[in-house]
Formats: sequence, structure tokens, C-alpha cells
Amino acid sequence: MASDARVGLVHRARLWAIARLRRSRFLPSGMPDKLTDEARLGRPFEQQIMLYFPTTLDSLYQLRPWYHALTALDASHRIVVVFKDSRTAQIVRDETGLDCVTLARYGQLDEILALSDVKLVLYVNHDPINFESLRFTSMVHVYLGHGDSDKGVSVSNQVKAYDLCFLAGRAALERTASAVMLYDAAARSVLIGQPQADGTAPVSPSPDPTRSTVLYAPTWEASQPSVSYGSLETHGAALVQALSGTYRVVYRPHPLNGVIRPSYAAADARVRELADRVDTDVPLEQSFADADVLVTDVSAVTLNWLPTGKPLLVTTPAVPYPPSALMDTVPLLAPHDDFKAVVAEQLTSDPTAAARAALVEHYLGDPTPGVATARFIAACEDAIALRDTAWAERQAAGATGP
Repeated sequence: MASDARVGLVHRARLWAIARLRRSRFLPSGMPDKLTDEARLGRPFEQQIMLYFPTTLDSLYQLRPWYHALTALDASHRIVVVFKDSRTAQIVRDETGLDCVTLARYGQLDEILALSDVKLVLYVNHDPINFESLRFTSMVHVYLGHGDSDKGVSVSNQVKAYDLCFLAGRAALERTASAVMLYDAAARSVLIGQPQADGTAPVSPSPDPTRSTVLYAPTWEASQPSVSYGSLETHGAALVQALSGTYRVVYRPHPLNGVIRPSYAAADARVRELADRVDTDVPLEQSFADADVLVTDVSAVTLNWLPTGKPLLVTTPAVPYPPSALMDTVPLLAPHDDFKAVVAEQLTSDPTAAARAALVEHYLGDPTPGVATARFIAACEDAIALRDTAWAERQAAGATGP
């Protein structure tokens, strides 16, 4: 008995030590801590809509733009957000008030969904771990993404894993239809606009009265060489040095800068030193409001900027990029261009202003505040109705399964 007691004590101490380690700063933020919300086990989800987010703190930039739309959806159709990392769950819980649950093991998700009446599952990225949720056939699975762009990764064969994809505008539908073989993009895509932009309150600019402000917002180096559109190494320091003094240069770094290449991290550090301001804790909307012109890469930032109507320059990437209406329209900034002269021309005459304005609806749908959020909620309701019809037919046919 004494031996059994000691074994039990050692086991409990070990579990306590593991939990402490997972909660500590020594566990990398990119590794899920897998601390299950034990109190939620054995109980069904009360909600019929689930958002699955198995990634960690490093990927929160993908979920945060959806906060407004998700809280609006939760007000009429309650949702539960499922994580594998309790630190990420706590942040989202604090920032949104949504019901956030951490389930460490696949079997725990299986157990709870078997007890629940979840009908719709939403995803904001293509993380391979999504397949732990995608296997369930009693629900409709919808890919939301985390920002439309002309990047090559904005079209992927992975869309076939989902029943439906909610897309911003015609540009995304045409891009998917032309790039993904053996996929009926028209039948499986729902155009909702960009509800991520609906939660933006009017922002007053805080400009420098003596100089125009250039916002430099490059993308990261990317995990795949074929879509490495980031300009920090090809343009970064030289661009900021050329513009400094004449212009107020604000640098908005991508959250993942340098996670793949140390040289990219070094380029990021150098630009931070040179810029007049570094926007790391400022909302994107404030960065946009403060700027008179944007210099960015092939990324979602270009489309987010379009409704501002202000001048836009896109850096010429070192790798090929997909053809698109936007890239055919905006001026491209090559590494050896006269940066100061090109920026001055855009601020003085903005020669592509009318052409860019014509692209807003093509890429983003109706940008009128509130329209996209209403379409998002309606699309979720339609997806649930579609599921209910298909599920009833399946049950009537005597089918069984998860």
C-alpha cells in the first residue's frame, strides 16, 4: 500500500511538472501546450456552429480579423471555438468573450462531437491538423481563409477538403476556378465580401504635418520558396533609407518575419532601426489612416488598402507571381528603381487611382459597412439548412456514421 501511494504521488508530481512546463515561457509558442479543459469532457457542445483553430499564438493574426464577424454570428447562432493550445484559447476568450475550449487529443474531440449537435464547422487556415475535424461527416465544413490576395497560396487543391468556401469577390472565384483542376468552384463557393473589414470603427489619422507618410508593410518570407514574395531582403533597408527625411516612414512588419530564414529576420531588424515608426501594436486600420501611400508586396494588404482610394505601390517579387487584374493595374517597384521619385509621382498624380477604384467590388464585393457581415451570417444559415436537408435524406436512407 505504501508503495502504491508513493507511485501515485510520483505520478501526480510528474503530471504537475508537465503542466507547469507547458504553461511556462520555456515551451515554444509555436508548439501547442495541449492542456485540455478537463471540465468540458463528457459534455456536449451546446452550440451548432464550431470554429476549429488547432494552431497557436503565432497564427493568431489569421483569426483576429474574423473577431467582429464571429461575435456577430454568435449573437444569433452561438458558436464554440476549439483549440489545441490553452494559451491561445485564453487570449481569444479574453479578446472576444466567445466560448473557447481546449482539447488536447483527437479522441476528446471525437467523444464530445458524438454527444453534440454541431452542424457547421469553420476554418480560417489550411493547417493539416484540420483533418482531425474534417473527418466528421455529419457536419458541413466551410473554409473561410484569413484574407484574400493574389498570392499563389490563395489557391490550393486543399479547398477540395471542404464542402464550401466563403470567398470575398469575383476575383477569388475566378482565381479558384482557373487554378484548381477537377473542382466545381462555382458550385462550392459562396461570395460574401470581406466581413473582416466591417468591424473597423472610423479611425482619425495622426499624421506628421510637415511630411507625407509612407507605410511600408511587406509580407513574410513564406515557408514555400515558390511564393516567397517578401521584399525585406530585396527592397527593405534601401527603400527606407531612400525615403527617410523627405517622408515619414512607418514600418508594419509581418508577425512571421524571420521564422524561416535568419537573413530575413536580420533584414527585418535593420528596417526597424531605420523607420520613423514601427507599427507592431497598432491596428491595421490606424496604420492605413496615418499613411498617404502604401508600399507592400503581393499580399492581402493590397486588397485591404484598395477601399482607402490612396496610392499603392507593390514591390516586384523575386519569384513569379500569378497574373491578376490588380497586378496588371498597380505600379510595380523594382529593387533598383528610384524609390523617392516613384513615391513622389504617386503622391502627386496617382495615375492608377481610377483603375484601382474599379477593382474594389471585383475583389471585395460590396464594401458598404455591415453588408459583408450580413452575408456571412446568411451564408452560415444557408450552410446549416443545406446540411439539415442532406442529413435528413441520409438518415431516411438508413445511413449511419459520425
